[in-house]
Amino acid sequence: MSFQPQKNRVKVAVTSLGCDKNRVDTENMLGFLRQAGYEFTGQESLADVILINTCAFIDQAQQEAIETILDLAQYKQTGRCRALVVAGCLPQRYAEALLAEMPEVDGLVGTGQVDKVAEVVARCLAGEKVVMVGAPGYLPATAVPRVPTLPPYTTCIKIAEGCSNCCRYCVIPRLRGPYRSRPPEAVLEDAKRAIAGGAKEIVLVAQDTTRYGSDRGNGIALAGLVRCLARLEGVRWIRLLYCYPTGITDDLLEVMASEPAVCRYLDIPIQHASDRILRAMGRPTTQAELRKLLARVRRAVPGITIRSTFMVGYPGETDQDFAQLLAFLEEMRFDRAGFFAFSPQEGTPAARLPRQVPEHIKQERLEKVATLQKRISHALNRAKVGREIEVLVEGKRGRRYFGRTEADAPEVDGRVYFTGELPVSPGDFVKVRITRAFPYDLEGEATDSSSSR
Repeated sequence: MSFQPQKNRVKVAVTSLGCDKNRVDTENMLGFLRQAGYEFTGQESLADVILINTCAFIDQAQQEAIETILDLAQYKQTGRCRALVVAGCLPQRYAEALLAEMPEVDGLVGTGQVDKVAEVVARCLAGEKVVMVGAPGYLPATAVPRVPTLPPYTTCIKIAEGCSNCCRYCVIPRLRGPYRSRPPEAVLEDAKRAIAGGAKEIVLVAQDTTRYGSDRGNGIALAGLVRCLARLEGVRWIRLLYCYPTGITDDLLEVMASEPAVCRYLDIPIQHASDRILRAMGRPTTQAELRKLLARVRRAVPGITIRSTFMVGYPGETDQDFAQLLAFLEEMRFDRAGFFAFSPQEGTPAARLPRQVPEHIKQERLEKVATLQKRISHALNRAKVGREIEVLVEGKRGRRYFGRTEADAPEVDGRVYFTGELPVSPGDFVKVRITRAFPYDLEGEATDSSSSR
């Protein structure tokens, strides 16, 4: 049965929550909706359909998703909205509860049914309550329609779906399925399309990018994929996110060191530094191994920026465990680090563990690690004063432009604010001499006589 949109050009407004992997799913859903004849609007009050792609990784993400749904549901009374569709991890995890407790919702789309979104929308507009939730994790074997949600000079490309690491606190394998790599031809085709559309920065994402190719048996691992991408005409930056520590190979580091287009930037979620807590989490590394890894990375790629993520308050975490984490952060001096508190996720082994850490202690520890990292980041930024750094221009506020260096991933890291004699545009690359440093951002002056487009 074919479900076609109404002929009066139905307008859809979309909200995408969560990580860059979710963003790619959102862009694919928009691509399928546009292919089916729908139009898009940035104003929910003018939308016939509101689509919300959700995250459900931790309690905070779930709460944000629920609040967003309730907030946008008002447009069914105050706007022209006729269908509210919720997609992604939240319906994949709690479809029955959403139907029972949120009557405002008309349709649910699971993580494995991204390509069915146009059908769901059409059926909802026809008056049905639709639940399209099945096996998790949509992974197209070929390039599929996409509508970019980032500025045209930057694109995210998902190279794999799911996760097979099975950390004891994580619900992702249930929401996204086991790890599966996309064919390299599909990734390259996505990149070529994005470059043709003006993309200069390609951000590679997956739940574990470093495992890429291990399930396909064709000999093409992440290092080979990155090398192929780096040699595409028109690409300036290739950035790697979500690199599992045990998968960072010498081949990958050699590619990062030798290919000018590959950003000297690695995002390595480490989670903790206490061997006891790492073992309890189901992480396959020790502190000693992590130290060796970080030394190897820095030795192989001089000047590399390393970002990491850490969890505090895991069940059984003692003051001594936390002190080890603080000492590790102090010594390793990460350029960037994010922190979050453990939240027990239903169905995970960690949720059933004894010795759960009280919330007030989690918050105290979060404040301590954040304060320490802010001091470290500020010191590292001050060392950049006087240097000349390449900046990707993103926009202008007042008399100052702003942009990012290769050390800054979009929407998660800092910015460089700068002035210059000649006008530049978003997507241009300019050289900026740094004159002032803050904990997360930098200030400077453009030094190029002309912009690099």
